[in-house]
Amino acid sequence: MSGYRKLGRPTSARMSMLKGQVTSLIVNGSIKTTKTRAKEVQKIAEKLITLAVSEMNNYTTKEITVSSAKLDDKGRKIIKTATSKHGNVYDVVQREAKKETVSVDKPSRLAARRKMIAMMNEQYTDEGKRVNTVNYLFSDVAERYVGRNGGYTRIVPIGPRRGDAAEMVLLELV
Repeated sequence: MSGYRKLGRPTSARMSMLKGQVTSLIVNGSIKTTKTRAKEVQKIAEKLITLAVSEMNNYTTKEITVSSAKLDDKGRKIIKTATSKHGNVYDVVQREAKKETVSVDKPSRLAARRKMIAMMNEQYTDEGKRVNTVNYLFSDVAERYVGRNGGYTRIVPIGPRRGDAAEMVLLELV
């Protein structure tokens, strides 16, 4: 026995479908799908959430200097005129340096992040903004399941699908 279902699709199509469903489950909280697909998605999602819970606080913070363009009160860049040593006149954007605190992943969290990136797609909001699904998994989803040892999802049967009578279920985060 191979350990996974082929779902009647070639490998690339199957993996693409599963990635999309795992992403939708994690970002939206529930998906409606067939029973066999739900069982495969559940296996992947449980592993990703377990990984996120175990690596949730495994990072350090670091202060870095960031250079950015100075802006006026209308949000436009402030430009000054400069002259080169050869007498050429050109415009230069004024810059300012700021100190920012950023988080730096430790090696095991970085490896976990890369596994998550491999198993999830990019997601966009209705306004067209990109949702960083891996950060969402670490910050929002993992916080809900800190004291829980597995069992992050549930499958609720909702009856046969009209047309081919496939068993439909609701797969949701607990």
